[in-house]
Amino acid sequence: MFASNYPLADVFVSTLYIVLFVVWIILVFHVFADIFRSHDLSGVAKTLWVLFIVILPLLGTLIYVLARGGSMHERSTLALQAQQKAFEDYIRKVANTKE
Repeated sequence: MFASNYPLADVFVSTLYIVLFVVWIILVFHVFADIFRSHDLSGVAKTLWVLFIVILPLLGTLIYVLARGGSMHERSTLALQAQQKAFEDYIRKVANTKE
């Protein structure tokens, strides 16, 4: 009964809004991870970015991506390399221990 009152175009638009909202939420999580991973920002700058994103979520996220988005990939790559090195060191340590 409900489907007869909800045209297909409205279903498409509603689905599009939901997908865009989910993409934006994922972007916010990536931005927060980048803020805390960034070594070139001071504690005060990190706090101001977080407050800006919490107070004005859409605008804050978009401004962060425009201002610092170019180096987000570099920081992510460096963090993954450090994590991979730590994992390999752990595996070497565990493989060398003898019971």
